[in-house]
Amino acid sequence: MPSGLVGVGVGPGAPDLLTVRALTACRTADRVFSPTMAMDVEGRAESVLRGADPGVEIERLVFAIRRDEQARAEAHAKAAARVASCLDDGERVAFITLGDPNIYSTFHHLAAAVRHRRPETEVTTVPGIMAFQDVVARTGTIATDGLERLVIVSAVDGADAIIAPLQDAGAAIVIYKGGRHLPEIRQHLERAGRLEDAVFGEMIGLPEERVGAVTDFADQPAAYLATVMVPPKRSA
Repeated sequence: MPSGLVGVGVGPGAPDLLTVRALTACRTADRVFSPTMAMDVEGRAESVLRGADPGVEIERLVFAIRRDEQARAEAHAKAAARVASCLDDGERVAFITLGDPNIYSTFHHLAAAVRHRRPETEVTTVPGIMAFQDVVARTGTIATDGLERLVIVSAVDGADAIIAPLQDAGAAIVIYKGGRHLPEIRQHLERAGRLEDAVFGEMIGLPEERVGAVTDFADQPAAYLATVMVPPKRSA
């Protein structure tokens, strides 16, 4: 298999939601990298892959998640240098990430930094199951139907990010990265008349996971990676 970089989505957190294609990509790679906040900390993506196949060797790359653009740039540059060195040695490199590598993922930042160093690098991705798909499956929620639309929103900067999307009654809304704003999200949903059917998922695949109606969990902030899914407003 030729040298190249592949971003591999490992799904929302449960090892049994890692696809066959993703597992094959990791097993056939010469080297598998996983993002972490510190070298002595096992990241979520790493824990998923280890749960699916403990035999795959994984090397950690440290990324700066906090809002320090210089720190983030330095971390990306250092990670890209390590990946580029492996590619220079002719290795096939896989980088694993929660969810899907093309949606709110660290992967495209890494790939851009690697291509800056090695423009000839072939970059591909393996899609992963997203958290909202697991949440709607486990709560029996129909996400979209007919001509209904799907909108994905990041609420990392606050719950007000969902105000405009909520005005479209025919749109299903997926809210990511808004866990610490969950009480405010609930308030917006209630004002828009869209709280009753909204569902929630947090820490999927871990012992402390919580999945169910938003009304059951929105009295206090949740984890950063919590997911809220708001179905379209439908007539009875």
